[in-house]
Amino acid sequence: MNLHTRIILVAAWIVIVPFVAPAQDAAPTTQDKPLAFRAAIELALKNSATTGLAHADAQRARFSVTQAHDVFLPQMILGSGLGGSYGFPLSLEGAAPSIFNVNFQGALLNAAQRANVKAARTDVEATAAQNADRRNEVLMETAVDYVQLDLLTSSLSIQHEQQDAAQKFVDIVSQRVQAGLDSPVETTRAKLVAARTRLDIVQTQAAADQLRSRLSQLTGLPAASIQTSTETIPALPSVSQDQDLPAEALKNNPAVKVADLAAKAKEFHALAERRQLYPAVDYVGQYAVLARFNNYDQFFQKFQRHNITAGVAIRFPFFSPVQRATADVASAEAAKSRKEAQSVKEQVSTETLKLQRQVQQLAAARDVAQLEHQLAQADIEATHAKIESGAGSIKEEQNALVVEHERYTAFLNSSFELDRAQIQLMRQINQLEGWALGPAPR
Repeated sequence: MNLHTRIILVAAWIVIVPFVAPAQDAAPTTQDKPLAFRAAIELALKNSATTGLAHADAQRARFSVTQAHDVFLPQMILGSGLGGSYGFPLSLEGAAPSIFNVNFQGALLNAAQRANVKAARTDVEATAAQNADRRNEVLMETAVDYVQLDLLTSSLSIQHEQQDAAQKFVDIVSQRVQAGLDSPVETTRAKLVAARTRLDIVQTQAAADQLRSRLSQLTGLPAASIQTSTETIPALPSVSQDQDLPAEALKNNPAVKVADLAAKAKEFHALAERRQLYPAVDYVGQYAVLARFNNYDQFFQKFQRHNITAGVAIRFPFFSPVQRATADVASAEAAKSRKEAQSVKEQVSTETLKLQRQVQQLAAARDVAQLEHQLAQADIEATHAKIESGAGSIKEEQNALVVEHERYTAFLNSSFELDRAQIQLMRQINQLEGWALGPAPR
């Protein structure tokens, strides 16, 4: 390497390094970015095992339609029936011995198979509705887990503040006991409050870790990197108690569509079994190259090497007790499926009405919890005023803080129960995806 080349390489290194190094240092900051609600939903829909299962089922249903319909296309088989003959040339597997043969056959008139095609097409629609229900299931689980994790994260911050306050109170009480101002039992009471706070933190942290693990499975992201963002959660729509949501659920719920279409497919299948008793016509044909060593020239007046047979095969099953019994069984299965569809409708209607009323109750419970929290905050302010005037004590302040933290935790819990009920209700009326992937932030 000459001097001129070395100078160019050193200059390039000096120019490039200042731009490359900051980019490498900035990379970790993007990993610490919170996971937006919509991004979590989109990743779950893309990476969930349920999504792959739905895709496979959709393919299976489409291939079933092709399989049922292709019966009307010619099925061609190339082969040979080589064999020696002694005496009269007997058949080999139902055909004359030949050097080479081509057989083709297809359905020309088959009412039963046409009903099977309709059943397969109905199954495609049922599979699409089932996949929509699976999609809603992934949406609901991801949304509920995300919202709950967000609330638990907020609750953890409050509980840590409560733990710090409880520990300070333990220290203050211990000093007062040593000074002879309080009895030793007060120290035990203070330690009990601190221990309960630690237990709450451990339980909350365990629940948060489980939610992160599940969201990791749904989204494909590392559990440690999942941090929620409250402002990205879309606002939940208001629920009117006067609206006929059960009727809307019966019209839009994918589970209802699955049940109806499954019953319809069973009815087509029963019709196909019944039509097996109808006449059927197939077009058939055969081409064969024969050989003299099979003794055709000895037993027939004229030998011809190339031979073609084409025509139709007509079947009329005028007496078939087994097929009639099979058709009766299929009809019974179709009747059962229709009753099951009716049961699904009743269940969806009942569950939707229950959720609709539950939302109203949980909204009232959340309002109560919110007012109780506001009163607890007011008690803290009143306790501060008493301490400043000399009429209050540190113990009263600590008790007020503990109550305020408990009221806030209860408010968060009631808010989550309300959010979960609303999310479940949106799934029932098939409005979950529009909310979860909508643009409106909270």
